[in-house]
Amino acid sequence: MVAGRDYEIFVQNLQQALLDSEEFLKQKNIRIERNKKIADNFGIVREFDLYWEYELGGVTYKTIIECKDYSSRVSVEKIDALIGKIRDIPDLKPVFATKVGYQSGAKLKAKNNKIELLVVREQNDTDWEDEDGTPLIKIINANITLYSPIRVTGFKPVIDAGWAIENTDFDVEKPFSFPSLNTELFIDDKFKKNRFSLFDLESKLTKEYQDKIGQQSITYDCNDAYIETPSYKLKLHSLKIEFIVPKPFSNPFTVDLSKELIGVIEYLHKDRKTTVFRDKIVNHK
Repeated sequence: MVAGRDYEIFVQNLQQALLDSEEFLKQKNIRIERNKKIADNFGIVREFDLYWEYELGGVTYKTIIECKDYSSRVSVEKIDALIGKIRDIPDLKPVFATKVGYQSGAKLKAKNNKIELLVVREQNDTDWEDEDGTPLIKIINANITLYSPIRVTGFKPVIDAGWAIENTDFDVEKPFSFPSLNTELFIDDKFKKNRFSLFDLESKLTKEYQDKIGQQSITYDCNDAYIETPSYKLKLHSLKIEFIVPKPFSNPFTVDLSKELIGVIEYLHKDRKTTVFRDKIVNHK
């Protein structure tokens, strides 16, 4: 809980976040001052909890906020005191901030004297409900599962020797080598009208076998299929592929949005509120 001087800093931080979020005011580089001393028309120095100003069209706009960390509703006497404090200081926009609220007489007196009333507080359960009282999402429980790509451990083609002898000068008696890159070895399946690299095959297997953990093997249907590299193209008699499906990595986590909510500002005369998060401002009607 915030209290005393800490409450002034609390209000300052929320109001500064609002000023920083306004596109219109960003270029003004406005900074809120605490314990600002201002001399009135009679030279009497008055001190205000928070103060900021900016210039627009040659006119300087000045705002003060009196922050009162009361445990009960603000009385009309406190509003009277603020009216007297600013009476002899021209062109000030007065604002009053407290945590609990205001008595009816204080609200009426403030409205008639153009004093903005704020309730600046920490969050409560009502901030996590919409206008109809429906609960909003406050805590998100999620689980991220990461599937690693499968790893081919055995690629065992059997060449159609008769086709090779008849159509190529490839020596079927000698062992043949595979390219070092899985993007250079292709299967050209004429029957299925599909041509894919070993890299593509690994990606496809990863999607189809991600739930079958451990050592796996398949026999590819070689009705009219060919193995193709930069050095040769040979018809396949059969093809066996062995591969390992790694165990997926699971990472459960919780996002508590309430920890991102810094505070709430209620505008009594406007019947709306603003919730200030660490990375955004949310206005509610």
